Amino acid sequence: MSRDRPRVVILGGGFAGLAAANKLSRADADVVLIDKKNHHLFQPLLYQVATAGLNPADIASPIRGLLSRQKNARVMMGSVVSINRAHRRVELETGNVEYDYLVVATGMVNNYFGHDDWEEHAPGLKTLEEATGLRRKMLLAFEAAEFEEDPDEVKALLTFVVVGGGPTGVEMAGALAEIGKEVLRSDFKNINPEKVRVILIEGQDKLLGAMTEESSESALEQITHPSRNVEVRLNTFVSEISARGVEAGGEFILSRHVIWAAGLKASPLTATLNTELDRAGRAIVTPRLHLPEDERVYVVGDLAHFDHDHNGLLPGLAPTAMQQGAHAAVNIKAQLKGRALKPFKFFDKGTMATIGRKAAVAEAGPLQLSGFIAWLAWLFIHLMFLVGFRNRIAVLTNWVYSYVAMRRSARLIVAPEQEMLGRRVLHEAPGSLDGARDFFSAHDEKSLRDMPEEDGLLRGEKEAQEKEKAAS
Repeated sequence: MSRDRPRVVILGGGFAGLAAANKLSRADADVVLIDKKNHHLFQPLLYQVATAGLNPADIASPIRGLLSRQKNARVMMGSVVSINRAHRRVELETGNVEYDYLVVATGMVNNYFGHDDWEEHAPGLKTLEEATGLRRKMLLAFEAAEFEEDPDEVKALLTFVVVGGGPTGVEMAGALAEIGKEVLRSDFKNINPEKVRVILIEGQDKLLGAMTEESSESALEQITHPSRNVEVRLNTFVSEISARGVEAGGEFILSRHVIWAAGLKASPLTATLNTELDRAGRAIVTPRLHLPEDERVYVVGDLAHFDHDHNGLLPGLAPTAMQQGAHAAVNIKAQLKGRALKPFKFFDKGTMATIGRKAAVAEAGPLQLSGFIAWLAWLFIHLMFLVGFRNRIAVLTNWVYSYVAMRRSARLIVAPEQEMLGRRVLHEAPGSLDGARDFFSAHDEKSLRDMPEEDGLLRGEKEAQEKEKAAS
């Protein structure tokens, strides 16, 4: 990439990266934004995609479209391997990109605290792929439970375990409890909605650890309300996760669905910066958001360890990322003009978490809200933070439909053909606890042969199999 003026490279198209790019729109510099995805994702609403409340396109926008009118900006889709500060270049899988100024905003990844093998059975919720995978698995479980005759296996299929009592865990657990009752009651004939069980496991002595005791207690009261009936296990640590379930607090919980919301760590990219990192892998930055030993490299958002004011270590929230991304751009523009850099000052806009229909908690300075008012505030704030007018209209429409109709509008199973309704779901649903017919494992032809022929779907499957064997 040839150039005749300074180049600012931004890594990551999330809240921080996009804010930095927008703030540099009138700078006398070329802006290159690099992301391994082609879309900006509104992560606070990922759980609603995972629970069939919203479609993926409702909370994501193409980065190129968002920056299409910015004349000095270019977008590259690629995976960054490392950062070479000595030669001022970003090394990608497909080549290198040189920079004069660098903004690192690649965010966090799931942290399994040394148990990376748990990820296979307990996916997190950081990407659209993870969200749609969780949605598919949940809806397939409902399909399997509808025709499962073993009561123990029905219990396993309808038991959801969420590990982590922060905002993501609380919101996910509340949504799972509501969708189980809403969808099962209206769409399924054989499943008793009361058998849906949601368990929320938290290692601390309260939910929403970053919020006040009052908000935490309110969240606990709302999420355990009979309308949701989520089982909350505080002061409980997970010791094992497998395909069969979770072991926590000395108890084994049989479950086909475990969602990980217990911890995050910095993107591995920070390890290549050759700078001081904290225990979570975040880069320790100066009050001006750049590295202590390099004024040309800024680290912002979730990746930045910033504790230079009365707020202490800043929370990994969207407002923090947006403010830091914009401020890094302000300082880069100052450097381009030879002016002094300004320290970053965080404006706390508050914290909130939704628990379900008409249930939420919110804090903004001395103001504390809970219940219906907090829920309305949560709806409004999240609509305003969404990028794009179309996204706001789509989300608002889905929310109104869900509230009025008591239904979820995105209950589509999008999966490879072999995982769809038919043999994968109806004919291979587990009938024993020893995994002989594991619902999420390889095909078992015997289970197909032994099913009753009066099922039209199954009869078609069997006829197709017989024809294949005859042809061979």
